[in-house]
Amino acid sequence: MKITLLQTDIHWAQPEENIMQAERMMGQNVGSDLYVLPEMWSTGFATEPQQIAHEEADNIALCWMQDAAHRYNCAICGSVAVHLSDGTYRNRHYFVDGRTGMVSYYDKRHLFTYGHENECYTPGRDKLIVNYQGWRMLILTCYDLRFPCWSRYATGSEYDVIIIVANWPESRQEAWQVLTQARAIENQCYLIGVNRVGDDSKCHYIGGSVVVDATGSVVSRASDREETITVTLDKAELVYRRTKFRVLNDRD
Repeated sequence: MKITLLQTDIHWAQPEENIMQAERMMGQNVGSDLYVLPEMWSTGFATEPQQIAHEEADNIALCWMQDAAHRYNCAICGSVAVHLSDGTYRNRHYFVDGRTGMVSYYDKRHLFTYGHENECYTPGRDKLIVNYQGWRMLILTCYDLRFPCWSRYATGSEYDVIIIVANWPESRQEAWQVLTQARAIENQCYLIGVNRVGDDSKCHYIGGSVVVDATGSVVSRASDREETITVTLDKAELVYRRTKFRVLNDRD
């Protein structure tokens, strides 16, 4: 499966600009099966979402994801700040399959209390594992990366790939590098991690979007600027690694 990581410099509270940017980057990398955007890719990381979150009934970011996934005959994922009809706000990670029209979503479980995300957003309760083109994908968002029990490969929660989207700042970049490799190693899976670059009012971001294989080896890592990475995941290689070194059979 061919995957393109879209490491973007997000325009603050300008969804139209961010949609145009994502469209341009996809157009320059036609032919992938899946495109992955960062956390809150359409607005920037909004801890006070009242004036910035997309309304559930008028979510232009999701509408674009559905349209683009259909036009490019692919899937697209990334998280969006959403205001639901029940009055709650969610950091919602959408997975849109343009080949079937199916839209799945995961509401971020671990809200970033250090950045006050928990004061306005409601955490999710359920994991999401998407089946796409024969691959089982665990969908996560940013701070979830620090909580290995939540992402643990387990009976009833088997998967092949972790996809995590983030706004992970430069000040904690070393943790991003270590933890993305750790999650891949301990779950013997691929990990796709997409971070942003640029600045918002509080943080500076230097990207480092990454693809890690089941041994913890970095397949590809982005620089500190806006760019794309395209990789092809090898299912036979993953099965070989899991068969040769049966770590997952000894899990608790």
